[in-house]
Amino acid sequence: MSTTSDARFWDRTSGKYAKAAIADQAGYERTLDRTRGLLGPGDRVLELGCGTGTTALRLAGDVQSYLATDISAAMIAIANEKHAAGPVPALVFRAATAEALRPDAAPFNAVLGFSYLHLVRDLTGTLRHIHALLAAEGLFISKTPCVGEMNPLIRLALPAMRAIGQAPYAGVFRAAELSQQISAAGFDIIATENHATKGNDNRPYIVARKR
Repeated sequence: MSTTSDARFWDRTSGKYAKAAIADQAGYERTLDRTRGLLGPGDRVLELGCGTGTTALRLAGDVQSYLATDISAAMIAIANEKHAAGPVPALVFRAATAEALRPDAAPFNAVLGFSYLHLVRDLTGTLRHIHALLAAEGLFISKTPCVGEMNPLIRLALPAMRAIGQAPYAGVFRAAELSQQISAAGFDIIATENHATKGNDNRPYIVARKR
């Protein structure tokens, strides 16, 4: 299994993914509102794992520029269809991984990763690369399913589902481990929140600032 096989999985499921309803709409709106409040009109923003572009289309109108990326070209194709139907001038979609992006003279003020970090195969390396893409004191904003704290049956089922192509790679870690990894990559965590409308869905929303 590799990032290539991960991309193929998301390509195959892109149509179904695009039609799926958001499980906790109120929690999602809270995440959008909180994120919007952290972004400024002059910011350059990168979103990793943007899927079919729902979040990017909601946030990009409030910043200077917004690059939304995903490993799946099929997901990006759907995102571009949505964008054509309702253009946002600041927004660009691109099929790419975080590692394919290179730091330049105009680094990003914020990097967003929603339902993303558990899907990367090299969490340590990805976090360090995100750090390199950010401007001084830039923000990394994430909301991540911590599979290590979810129903044990989910953890047991994942390997079998991956073996038959019914699930992508998913890292198994707890919230405390995720926070430690983010800190070790050169960030100061300034907020950890639960945006679920009922209880704790084990998807911590973390705001971290580049040291």
